[in-house]
Amino acid sequence: MASTNPLHQVAIVGVHNTKQARFLEGYTSAGLTLEAVFGALKDAGMSPSDVDGVCIGNQDFPNSGDMVYQLGWRPSWTGQGIGIAAVANAALAIGAGMCETVVLASGQAGAYADRGATAPWTRPTNEFVECWGLFTAAEFALVAKRHMHKYGIKPEQLAEVASAIRTNGTNNPAAVYYGRQATPEDVLNSRMVADPYHLLDICMTSEGGAGMVLTTVEKAKQLKVKPVYILGAALESQGAGYKQPPVWDRFGLSGEWSGQKVFQQSGLTVRDMDIGEFYDNFSWEMIRLFEVYGFCGEGEGGDYVMDGRVRIDGEFPIVTDGGLMSYSHAGTAQALQRIISGVLQIQGRAVNQVKHKPVRNVLVENFGSGVLGTPTMIIGAEPVS
Repeated sequence: MASTNPLHQVAIVGVHNTKQARFLEGYTSAGLTLEAVFGALKDAGMSPSDVDGVCIGNQDFPNSGDMVYQLGWRPSWTGQGIGIAAVANAALAIGAGMCETVVLASGQAGAYADRGATAPWTRPTNEFVECWGLFTAAEFALVAKRHMHKYGIKPEQLAEVASAIRTNGTNNPAAVYYGRQATPEDVLNSRMVADPYHLLDICMTSEGGAGMVLTTVEKAKQLKVKPVYILGAALESQGAGYKQPPVWDRFGLSGEWSGQKVFQQSGLTVRDMDIGEFYDNFSWEMIRLFEVYGFCGEGEGGDYVMDGRVRIDGEFPIVTDGGLMSYSHAGTAQALQRIISGVLQIQGRAVNQVKHKPVRNVLVENFGSGVLGTPTMIIGAEPVS
């Protein structure tokens, strides 16, 4: 019997990353977004006339209708959201018959000019930030420290995660930090920012854009591409991020609910997952995710990531393009790039292609405990029947 889930009627048929860099001189957010749109369409073998849905978001295009107007396209469905949320909402619109082909994109340049301070999005205006200095790294650190204290997770285990991810970026010529190796010892020797996080346990800030094209499974069959299918998606939120103080007992298991949903939707289990394209804003978050998704028991994540398991040639590679720590962390584009990295692995055209096993199913995640939300998605080489 065919699946009745509208997500299962949708395929990803085009992806594109623009140039990524710490600072892209001469670029604008609007220009990067347009480049991402047309790059993704070219990758899909499609043109603007094929598109009847748009989901765009950055400071130059605050809503998707602005992009529809700028490009002079026909009347279109317009969506909101970033990363997994944007893709899931667009897929549901396609599955419901509101549109047939959606382009999603984002780009950022010039938003972070004051390099003497933490990025502006890490210090939002509310009572926990302005008077106490509770910037993003500190918020995530509070949850991590409680877990480490409770279960004996070691800094060396966080450093192994950070080193594995940064090594992937070292070997990716498109990465901002291409060629900049970081061993676990390098991570531990980098300066402390917010205990337990050293500088190299934390993602960077950068500039760049990303785009993606979704269409129906039926239309995908007509294209000269290898489609990647959406097998499950869940948009978990536990409150307003950066406004409620993060505490382990409430937010430490963020993602458990969304993980259960995507495995139910896909009919798969953690044993069917080949790699994890996780949102690597902080090293400990990767340890936490293995526990909440059920790869190991609570408190066992630190041991789980050791002995090369999460490296590119290990049992379960993670963040294969170098992620937010080494590839890019550009505005809202970076959330979409987690899915793009998984798509490229499934299609067999990733720069850091996993070679010791076929990549059939990829578990993708955005954000995490400190922002009180862990959207989750599974994409795969074959559709749900």
